Amino acid sequence: MGARVVPSTNHGRARSAIEIPFLIGGSLASWARGGPATTHDLDVIVKPEDASRAQEALVGAGMRAEDPPEPWLLKVWDGDVLIDLIFEPAGLTVDDQLLARAELVNAAAMDFRVMAIEDVLYTKLNALNEHYLDFSSLLQISRAVREQVDWERLRERTAGSPYATAFFCLLDELGIVESRATAAG
Repeated sequence: MGARVVPSTNHGRARSAIEIPFLIGGSLASWARGGPATTHDLDVIVKPEDASRAQEALVGAGMRAEDPPEPWLLKVWDGDVLIDLIFEPAGLTVDDQLLARAELVNAAAMDFRVMAIEDVLYTKLNALNEHYLDFSSLLQISRAVREQVDWERLRERTAGSPYATAFFCLLDELGIVESRATAAG
């Protein structure tokens, strides 16, 4: 993990400023389970009704707000680290059930409440579209956490996405997960 992102996750003012339920999502959640390192940004998952309050608290703690064009997140900067406050991740509703599925994971000598790995992959698969169809990071994450995922359940949850279906074909052909044909036969 890059040295840029971890300090923001444990930054005293950030943790104390967000006195609302939240969890870490995205690539950092997969890294905390043994996935590839990330230096891009920090995804913080919050309920929609808590997003503005979280942003205000972080700004009050000395961070800088940014108004993004996307309607499903707010942004703040902790120095040069971008923190996305995501309240509508692709295909999921942030509610008590999603927060309850979060897991406490210890990584880099810190405890993180992280999004369930299947939910992380679900949001990444549901974000795929004809304009964004980059499987490379998904392949790296999937290979690293493959024993921690109920792949059949994830296939069922993403069955409506042709991009997710294509990704599962790739996982099958590369032998990253057991193919349905092998499992049946």
